[in-house]
This record gives sequence, structure tokens and C-alpha cells, in this order.
Amino acid sequence: MNLIVLGAGQGGEKVLKTLAEYRDLQILCVVDKRPEAPGMLLAEQLRIPTAPDVDSALQQVQGQIDVILEVTGHTEVYMRLLERFPERPIVVPASALQFFMLIMSEKERLIASARTRQRDLQRILNATQDGMIGIDAGGRVTLCNAAAERMLGVSSATMRGRKAHTWIPLEVYEPILQGKDSPVTQMRSQAGTDLVVHALPMDDETLQRAGSLVVLRDVTEVHRLAAEVTNLREVQQLLEAIIQSTQDAISVVDQNGIGWMINPAYTRLTGLPPERVIGQPAEVDIAEGESMHMQVLRTGQAVRNVPLKVGPLRKEVIVDVAPIWVGNELRGSVGVIHDVSEIKQLTDELQRANRLIRSLSAKYRFEDIVGSSQAVIHAIDQARKAAATSAPVLLRGEPGTGKELFAHAIHQESQRAKGPFVRVNCALFSEEMLEIELFGLEEGASSSLLRGRIGLLEEASGGTLFLDEIGEMSVSTQAKLLRVLQEKELVRVGGTRPIAVDVRLISATHLHLEQAVAAGRFREDLYYRINVIPIFIPPLRYRKEDIEELAKAILQRQNQAFGRNVDAISKDALQALIRWDWPGNVRELENVLGRAMMSVGYSETTLSAHHLPPLGFSVQELAGETGESGYLPRQGTLNERMQMVEQAILRETLAATGGNKTEAARRLGISVRTLYYKLETSEKR
Repeated sequence: MNLIVLGAGQGGEKVLKTLAEYRDLQILCVVDKRPEAPGMLLAEQLRIPTAPDVDSALQQVQGQIDVILEVTGHTEVYMRLLERFPERPIVVPASALQFFMLIMSEKERLIASARTRQRDLQRILNATQDGMIGIDAGGRVTLCNAAAERMLGVSSATMRGRKAHTWIPLEVYEPILQGKDSPVTQMRSQAGTDLVVHALPMDDETLQRAGSLVVLRDVTEVHRLAAEVTNLREVQQLLEAIIQSTQDAISVVDQNGIGWMINPAYTRLTGLPPERVIGQPAEVDIAEGESMHMQVLRTGQAVRNVPLKVGPLRKEVIVDVAPIWVGNELRGSVGVIHDVSEIKQLTDELQRANRLIRSLSAKYRFEDIVGSSQAVIHAIDQARKAAATSAPVLLRGEPGTGKELFAHAIHQESQRAKGPFVRVNCALFSEEMLEIELFGLEEGASSSLLRGRIGLLEEASGGTLFLDEIGEMSVSTQAKLLRVLQEKELVRVGGTRPIAVDVRLISATHLHLEQAVAAGRFREDLYYRINVIPIFIPPLRYRKEDIEELAKAILQRQNQAFGRNVDAISKDALQALIRWDWPGNVRELENVLGRAMMSVGYSETTLSAHHLPPLGFSVQELAGETGESGYLPRQGTLNERMQMVEQAILRETLAATGGNKTEAARRLGISVRTLYYKLETSEKR
């Protein structure tokens, strides 16, 4: 059928879009006096001729015109066309086209809905683990899901429309197409997979047989699951044997808090036989206290070292209970019960003693400071003179040089040696928490979980307070510390009552305090208060003659920690140590030797160069700048090598900033507290 569309406005554009999809309709021309009309522009895109009027269109058109579609919406235009073409071609007015377009819109909606349902069905089929193949009454494949593609090794595009017997034996689905039942059979696909195959009937709305649905299941997966079940049973038996043989009392409850398993040690400890516990609520064995099983089931969090009394004899125990997670599901909890009734009194006394001596003792003396270089001897001489007075001391030096070691020694040789020695690192606390740690908290002064307590300044009264990294202290806290030094008294956070204290202050910093004073980050009056006796601790690169003595002393300590018996260092190893500048100072030397000890055999007594981890690590090489001293770790696991990279970056940044941790943290884009954590973690490695 050949058409001419008269009118190219929005209505004409819509008609043109709809009719262009039909192959049996040929649009010979689109007519509108406006070249910029939407329908005219669309006609140009579809390569359909256009004309400004009907006469011009008739001159362009070759062949018979069957229909003229008048979509201008003007009745007079339609009437003129009827007068001009009373019989052929047929003139269809815009009012009739509205009904036609309504039907077409509904058809498009139904088609879109059908396509959506088809996509949803295909998604559902693809989500199943079983393979599914649809076969019509003629034996041709109509659908195939992803699992069937995988099992048969053939794409659905290849299978659709072709006879199914190419991939599925006729005896599987042919009985279904004939209205009979199909047995479950086994087959091997062309991909070599063993399958269990079963066919199901598919009927249309008139209950006539329309085809068959063939369901495929990979037998290999079934065998794997069966093997897993067998393995799980063996593991369960092994775990039960372990639980039954362990000397620690163990109890297990399910997710509802009902006893599921206990071992003989549990019965011996509590005096409760299995029939009194298994199948009973978790509280059945509690004589005094709350069931930790129920608490763990409520919170999903483990609990440790909880004192309870259990059994008819009210046995004193300590329990550790952990949740049992299977995937993301809490399936129960397991408790380990320790009998501590005989040692409870001693444990309590030990805990009290530990609380009393927390941070209240110094461990090192001047004799523990290793080094015979002139720089170290001078620093020790200054420190001995400082120990004879009660004046404030400021220890200055790079991180890892041993400032805390000097603080210990000064206290031990002072007249306050019998008093407490309290240590605090100012960089590890927020401003609020540091104030509470130093000055204490008045009872009832905080609505948080913090209870009233005395501060470290009160604990150190009569002794020494060592403030490490004092340069990290906020200006407001500096003002409160200055008052303590001037007035010999403090006021707890949230309190008003002054408390007299007698503290000797030793401070330490790696910062350039004079610059901090000039920048307003450190109070000038406090600087003069704490800088009465300044002592500079030299970095290791300035006293390399001490490296051999330091290394031997470190190895003696590490022999016991690592279970080795190293009593000598080879010349090549010593030369390698001396060549390195040690931006991390003695702390870095301890780290390197500790890692080297892991490479030393149990029977070896000499530390050689090949035991040492690589020195001279260059961060620039990681960025593609290879130098003679550059080193990129090529041994160890990915985690170990990443740790080496991180340590090298920390060392190089600290060296570049002269040991200034605040500036190093700024350059690395991390907080000072994170930098300290990474340095401490590096030391432990």
C-alpha cells in the first residue's frame, strides 16, 4: 500500500514514526508547507521525499497512490481532498487516524509488556542452577537458560529454532509430546558432563500439549555435595573427639540457648552429668551470675574472663564464651570454663599490685645506656648533673634516639628514685583525654561513661612525670600545665578544689620548639619553664662508632626472645650497618636486627650480612626513579613486601623532615596518632 502523509506537525510526526515500522506500507511523500516542521525533519532522516503541497508531491511520486493521510486537523483541507479525489486514492481524515493511533499505542504497550515478562522469565531461568530447555510441539528448541548452555556447551542462540534431538535424546522428550510420561534418565552431553535429565509437559490455555520442558541437573555437583557432606561428618566427628578429650571444660548451646554438647571435663568441674545439661536452658548450670551464653546470643559479641559460680557445689570459675557464626547466621555459642577457685586470691592480689605499679616505676639506669662515643658521653654527663637537681629537664632529639631511656636514668639517680615515675605520650591522646589523664576528673563532673579519677600529675607527686612529645600538647593544656609548675597545685577537670602536687618534670620532644613558639603553637612562658636543663640526644648517624656496641647489646636481648645463640657480628654485616644512616635511629637498628634474627639458624652463632634485610631502600625507585642505592623488595609474601615499602616510606619521610613527626604526618596525609601507631607496629615486627 502506497501512502502520502499530508501534514508534518506533531501529529504527522507521530503517524510517520508508527507507519515507518511496517514493511507492507510505503510512504511515498510527506507534505507540509513548513520545511522546519517536525515531521519534515523526521522524513529527511528516514530518507522519505518531502513536498510543500499536494501537487508537488503528485509530480514527485512514481506509481499508484492508494491512501492520503490528512493529519493537518483542518476540516476544509479534508473536504478539498475529497472533492479532488472522490474515489482513488482514499483520503483518511485526522479524526479517523486518532482511533488508529490509539489502537497502535495499545499494541505497543502490550508488546512492551510481553517483552518485559519474557525478560523476567529469562532472568528467573538463568538464576536457577538446573538447566532448562523449552521444546515446542514440533521438537524445536524455544528457550534455553544459562545453566543449560554451561552443561551442554552450546549457546542458546545456536540452539533456538533447531531440532532438540541434536543435544537431547528423543526418548527424553518425545513421550511427553505424545501425551505420555517420561522417565528420569542419565546422559552425557557433548561437553562431557554427566547429567540427570527429566522432561515435563507444557500445555496451552486450552490444555492442549504445546511442548515439553527438559530439566538438566549436573550429577558432578551432586557428587561434590555428597562428598562435602561426608567430609563435614568426618570433621564433626573429629571436633567432637577433640572437645571430648580436652582438659578444659566446654559447653555448647544452640541459637535458642538450649544445651547441645558438653565434655567430660565440664562434668568433672561442675558436677552436672550430660542428662542435666543437654536439652536444658543455658542457665541450668549457673549458681551465681548471669549466663554468658545468653548474653553472647543477644549481642553476637564474645565475652572473656567473666567470673561465675557454677554447679551444685557453687564452683568458682572464669568463662570465655564466643558466638558460633555460620555465614552471617548466629547458630549458637561455645563456652570454655576455667577453674580458678584455688588461685583466685593470688590473682586478685596480683591485679591489685599491677594497678598500683602501673606507670609508677623506672626500669633503666645510666649503666643501661650503650655507647662510648664523645656525643653519648657528653649527653650522659649532662644527664647525671641534671639528676642531682630537681630542675625541669628537656630531652631533645630525633625519634628513636633513646630519650625515654635517659628519662628513666635521670629519675633512678635522683633523690626521687623511691618515688613514682609516671610516663605519658602527649601525641597519643586527644586534647580532652590528655587533660583528664594529666589533671584527673572530678567525680560526677562528666555525663559520659568516664568515672572520677586522679590524674597522672597526682600519681607522680613525690616523684617524676615524664611528658614525651610535649610539643604535641594543645595550647590550652599547656596553660594548665604551666599553672601546675608555677603554683605547685592543680584543679581536676570539672572540679574547683586546688590539690597540692610535688612533681619533678622531664619533657621530651623531637620538634623545634623555638619555631613552635614563634608560630604560636607553643607557649613561650612554658618553654622557659621546661627548658631549664636542655639535653640533646645525638642521632645514631652522628655516632656510628657506637653501632657495633649497640648491635651486640641488642642481639644479647634478642637471643632470648628469638631462641637464638648469636654472640658475634661478621665484618661485612658490621660494615653494612655502618654504611646506613639510620633515619629511625636506635629503634630502627633494633627492628633491622630483629628481622635479621629470624634468618639466623638455630645453630649459628654469628650474624652475617646475608642475614640482614635489605638496607638503602629508596622510595624514589617505587616511582620509577632507579638509582644505584635503590632497592625494591623482591622476596617475601605480598603482605611482607608491602610492610617493607611502608616502613621505608616512613623512614625516608622522617629523615626528610628531620624527625619531625607532625610534619611527616602532614606530608603523608595521615594523623600524628596514625603515624605513631604505624611506627609502633613497625617496631613490633
